Amino acid sequence: MPVADLYDLWDRPAVPVRWAEHAPPDDRPETVGFRDLLTRAHEIAGIAVPLPPALSALYRVLYALTARVTGLDAPDGWHERRYEVLDQGQFTPECVDVYADRYRDRLRLYDPQRPFLQDPRLAEQCDKPAGVNKLVTTRPSGSNHSWFQHAVDSRPDHLSSADALQHLLVWRYYGPSGRCSARTVGGKKEANSTAGPLRSALSYHPVGRTLFETLLAGVVEPDPYARPEVDLCPWERDDLPDPRTLNNVVTGQLSGLTARSQHALLLVPDDTGLEVRDAYITWAFRDRLPRDDDFLIWQISQAGNPYARYADSGRALWRDLDALLLKESPGKEVRRPRVFDSAVDLGLEDLRVQALGIEQEGQAKDTQLVSASTPPVLSLAEERDPEAARMIAGLRISGEAAGSRLNRATKQAWAVFSNARKAEDCAWSRDAAARYWPAAEAEFWQRLGERRFDGAARSFRQIAEGVYHQVTQTAAGTLRGAKARESARIELYGGRPKKPAAQAARTPAAAGGTETETP
Repeated sequence: MPVADLYDLWDRPAVPVRWAEHAPPDDRPETVGFRDLLTRAHEIAGIAVPLPPALSALYRVLYALTARVTGLDAPDGWHERRYEVLDQGQFTPECVDVYADRYRDRLRLYDPQRPFLQDPRLAEQCDKPAGVNKLVTTRPSGSNHSWFQHAVDSRPDHLSSADALQHLLVWRYYGPSGRCSARTVGGKKEANSTAGPLRSALSYHPVGRTLFETLLAGVVEPDPYARPEVDLCPWERDDLPDPRTLNNVVTGQLSGLTARSQHALLLVPDDTGLEVRDAYITWAFRDRLPRDDDFLIWQISQAGNPYARYADSGRALWRDLDALLLKESPGKEVRRPRVFDSAVDLGLEDLRVQALGIEQEGQAKDTQLVSASTPPVLSLAEERDPEAARMIAGLRISGEAAGSRLNRATKQAWAVFSNARKAEDCAWSRDAAARYWPAAEAEFWQRLGERRFDGAARSFRQIAEGVYHQVTQTAAGTLRGAKARESARIELYGGRPKKPAAQAARTPAAAGGTETETP
């Protein structure tokens, strides 16, 4: 295949972007390569990748590239160096070019020896390819039903190289566990994989006015003992990893950003090199890589085990805000994403938060893409405005409490009215949630914008009262419905007070004038 057809990601259009207002109006291509993505980051407002999980994965690759071209991969003088880059206002083109020249053959999408983030050995180690429909996470494949588009495995539509890059990234970070294409390594054949490192998790990213600010805010301060020469991204390694061991796979922060994949892929281009016609998709390692990430909220289970906060398409981002602004959230063991320690310290006034992910199960089921963003809020973080951060936490707790009480009230009323056996069968609670949470979100942001924190609990309770009245109104015309409706209403105010424990009955002892408890 000619070199021109290997799709060099440095210069070929691969990433869609939105340009800032000050960018030259006659030089605004819709898609750019990695070189322009870095050298013109100060002219780019943001990345326009439509798939939230692909954007989340691409951010991690770009954070690693940013750390390399700025020298922020080394711990010595890290803060001073970062402020120097910020004062420059852009990434140095010469540094980007030096890095591009050093790894030019490693960032080609179809390089025969080292295709970008792929394993060329799969063509021989796998029994057969999985098909391009399997690669595209939004297409049905195999015997699955077609919902949004018709796709036939025997006649698949080819995929552009730029789009293929997005789905390659989704598979590496969000791929499912379970059955996959068989791969034979060292005479042993296996056909199952472990879930990707970000599967089912929600990823949080600081976002600035330009891509330059976004990438600089997303570079996390390295460990004091970090060794950049050992901490290698997959395209920087001279060898391919051994699938039978995890040794030397994740050796530091940057390899943790880019090499923590449980799936191995190989794209098969068409004759032009501009489209993908097939793909191999299989397991990358037999063992599970340690799941750690600086862009996830980590919670502690009752058993004492850390787990990442799940992506939930029905949960608005404001309900996570205090976990991002406070180092420790009140009332529960939560560790905020480590990236915000560094991002807040950068001192930028207009940093927003962007949340990206997929609501999904550990295996094949994907429910809904998740993408949300906040107004500029990181200036209210605990390090910069501790009082505002605590008040925001109180505001969130008030909204959550009213929503939880509304949920209990509607379920209790529904149970009495309908004799439903399971709480999951409650139609009123689903209707109430659909009405309450958008109204509570509007109340939250309005109060935050006005810095009006007094009386929040009462306001959220009034919203819950109005919603409860609406969703139970249809039952009010019957005696049974009215009784159910009114008996459960008290749950909106915290429920009935618990009765004090009955005082143990006591009888006089036979002698000595003391008392003993009767069984």
